[in-house]
Amino acid sequence: MIIARAPYRITLGGGGTDLPSFYQKHGGFIFAMSIDKYLSLIINPTVIDRRIRLEYLQSELVEHASELRHDLAREALLLHHIEKAMEITSIGDLPGRAGIGSSGSYLVALLSALHAYRRLPVSQTEIAEEACDIEINRLKEPVGKQDQYMAALGGLRVLDIAPNGEVKTHAIALSQSAMHEFLGNTHLYYTGIQRNASNILQRQNDAALDKGRVDHETVVDCLKRIKEIGYKIADALQAENFDEFGQLLDEHWQTKKKMNAEITTSVADQLYDVAKNQFGVLGGKIMGAGGGGFLMLYAPSNHNKLMRFMEEQGCPRLHYGIDTQGAKVVADLRSPSQPDVDHRSEKCARSSPAVQASLGATR
Repeated sequence: MIIARAPYRITLGGGGTDLPSFYQKHGGFIFAMSIDKYLSLIINPTVIDRRIRLEYLQSELVEHASELRHDLAREALLLHHIEKAMEITSIGDLPGRAGIGSSGSYLVALLSALHAYRRLPVSQTEIAEEACDIEINRLKEPVGKQDQYMAALGGLRVLDIAPNGEVKTHAIALSQSAMHEFLGNTHLYYTGIQRNASNILQRQNDAALDKGRVDHETVVDCLKRIKEIGYKIADALQAENFDEFGQLLDEHWQTKKKMNAEITTSVADQLYDVAKNQFGVLGGKIMGAGGGGFLMLYAPSNHNKLMRFMEEQGCPRLHYGIDTQGAKVVADLRSPSQPDVDHRSEKCARSSPAVQASLGATR
């Protein structure tokens, strides 16, 4: 049995510019933070039962990995040539489809466990690129690169994404007192609305790619502006000017909503307006692609009043800290005498050609 985990993330600036449809022409910029809430995952190779058993919000029991409906688990297992004789169970601290990168956390945790199981040493960056390869290239999902990198590396982090997809990243350090102030002022509230981000991201993706669409210029111009605001947000945090961060967060949100009416909801708009007008909130946004999930509000004061108001609206506050470790194997409980399970007859390849090609240029 192997236990692995990966953190969830919150995006602070530049969200949406990490999709290939944008960064391949304009370059991407993400400023995000991994939090100390985790997607934990257990894999257990079986000896007698040769089937694949997958437990998440649903249960699957199949004869071959290719039959799995869970596309992330299916592609990860097939990439590592594990076709049978495996149990996988996942448990999340937070609900899925809430804008905090749960799919990326799941995939990164699973890949970390599979590499440990196959005894293949691998860097966190390689795990992130492998996860990107699965979601972007194999599954053709309209997703970017931030969820995978933030789940793998952790921290308060900048991602610079070149048009060729190469990611350069570095962590930003704040003093302990400054980080405490920032976390205390940056509230997260769960709205209870779960949504499929793929629909919103697909529309953004299509608009960015198709110059003939009526919303093409609007979406691209908004993403360019979001990227510029992202730079300013990163600068404001490094300067420990948190009130400026809150004001920039509002500018980001007003810009993002112009891309697609589905990004916000009437309930979120009402809560946001009341929070700004009555409780001194400087800025906020719906996390992730939008449409529901967690609502971030930057409040330099009136914390208890704001928290009570949001709880009365059925939106509990999430108290969180920063994760600095990223993905990790928590425990490898295999005994030294445990035999390797024969998952297939032919020899396993280390990783996909796409990942090897992507990593080769950086070695």
